[in-house]
Amino acid sequence: MQLEKLRRQVCEANMAIVDAGLVLLTWGNASGVDRGAGVMAIKPSGVDYRNITPADIALVSLETGQVVEGELHPSSDSPTHLALYRGFGSIGGVVHTHSTYATSWAQACRDIPCLGTTHADCFRGPVPLTRQLTREEIEGDYELNAGKVILERFAQPALTPEEVPAVLLPGHGPFVWGPDLESAVHNAIVLEEVARTALQAILINEGAGQTPQALLDKHFLRKHGPGAYYGQRGD
Repeated sequence: MQLEKLRRQVCEANMAIVDAGLVLLTWGNASGVDRGAGVMAIKPSGVDYRNITPADIALVSLETGQVVEGELHPSSDSPTHLALYRGFGSIGGVVHTHSTYATSWAQACRDIPCLGTTHADCFRGPVPLTRQLTREEIEGDYELNAGKVILERFAQPALTPEEVPAVLLPGHGPFVWGPDLESAVHNAIVLEEVARTALQAILINEGAGQTPQALLDKHFLRKHGPGAYYGQRGD
């Protein structure tokens, strides 16, 4: 029953990124994880989003990467998703898209700078770009190596997957995550918007500077962490 719920949630998350205008055709994918069961659920490869049902969602072993349930082949990006779940123990959902603006920054091989408070509300600093994969990494286990360079990028000091839940792969596109699927979809939507507004800000003023650290921290921390006060509080 629990895995049926996960499949349904992953199916709904994939529909949500279509509805948000983040994907075209069969590009992109969303996944979720049940760490207790040791299973990742992910969109099947190359299947039209309009035709996907919860039964089509592939279940993959978090440990081995082998399909444990499902008739359809899982997304070709599955090894990247698996690398993120294995490397980032706090995340519960991953979204990969080729959304126009975030992908434009990835193709330009630039971090998305934090130029305002909308960005700071979700990402505590620039959305980082990984290094380019080497020829050997591309010709080897490409999708797995893509995950490895993301983990390598986040091994750097002062960069955590909780505070900056997104990354850009050069020439490819964004991967976004969250503590659960709903958060991952939300973060993917926010990422596309801040990618768009950052580009427009630079077109208006190519010398636009980064948001002052005090303002960046204020906006991030009022929504995240133990001192957060944005929104309604539970009883």
